[in-house]
Amino acid sequence: MEFYSINKENGKRISKFNSNFIMSRIIQTDKPANIGYMHLEDNGVIGYHQAVVPQLLIIINGEGYVRNEKEEYFKVQSGDAVYWEKGEWHETKSEKGLTAIVIESEELNPSTFMPFK
Repeated sequence: MEFYSINKENGKRISKFNSNFIMSRIIQTDKPANIGYMHLEDNGVIGYHQAVVPQLLIIINGEGYVRNEKEEYFKVQSGDAVYWEKGEWHETKSEKGLTAIVIESEELNPSTFMPFK
């Protein structure tokens, strides 16, 4: 399990096409990727299971807790990203709810674009 930070300070200002915004790159894949948006309501849980492929969980809103094979939970919140290798056991839960984007692909290397937290 690895933790990454997605925040404005690690982004790059974009001015092309008369734009004015900051882009924080997340991932690039050459192989197919599945991308989903998850809604965990109050006391929601993504049950303890093995990752079928490498996956990256990006917390968009709210907060919760994640763990891997160890039973120690780590707090996550908006702006955090958690990466699990293929075969790694993991769980996500939230007392107050959270929304997240999950990216799953045989080829994920989040450290290419995001700094470790």
